[in-house]
Amino acid sequence: MTMTTREAFEQGTATFNAHDRDGFAAVLADDVVFEAPGGMRGEGRAACVEFFSNWFGAFPDAHVEVHGLYILGNVAVEEGTFTGTHNGVLHSPMGDIPPTGRSVALGYIQVLRFRDGKHVSFHLMFDRLLMLEQLGLLPAPAPAG
Repeated sequence: MTMTTREAFEQGTATFNAHDRDGFAAVLADDVVFEAPGGMRGEGRAACVEFFSNWFGAFPDAHVEVHGLYILGNVAVEEGTFTGTHNGVLHSPMGDIPPTGRSVALGYIQVLRFRDGKHVSFHLMFDRLLMLEQLGLLPAPAPAG
C-alpha cells in the first residue's frame, strides 16, 4: 500500500530527527532532487542523503520541529525550526566551516513534492546570514534605537 503525502512527510521527518540515513533514503524516489540556499542543488537518492547527512555531521544533535504543515495533493509546505550545536564540519557553498561549538535555532520553510508515497523534491529556504551570525562567523546586527 502506498503512503499518503502526510504519512510520507511524517516518516521523512522522523527519520531526519532520528539521524537514520537508511530510513531517510527509503522514503526518497530514485530521481529525487533538492535545492537549498547558496545555490546548492542535487539529483538522485545518494546526493540527497549526502546533503541531509551533512547536517547530522555538522550538528550531531540536529533536530527539526514542524510548526505548520500545509498539504495540497502531492505537495507539502512545511514551516519549522532547525536546532543544533555546531560540533562538526559544515560543508557549505562557501567552503567547509570548522566547528564553532555554538548553537543555532533557524526558522525554515520547505516545499516538498511526493509521488507514490516517496519524496521527489525538496526546496529548502532559510536565512543563511542568520545562521552565520548565530555561529559567530559574522557580527550580529547592532540593536535598533
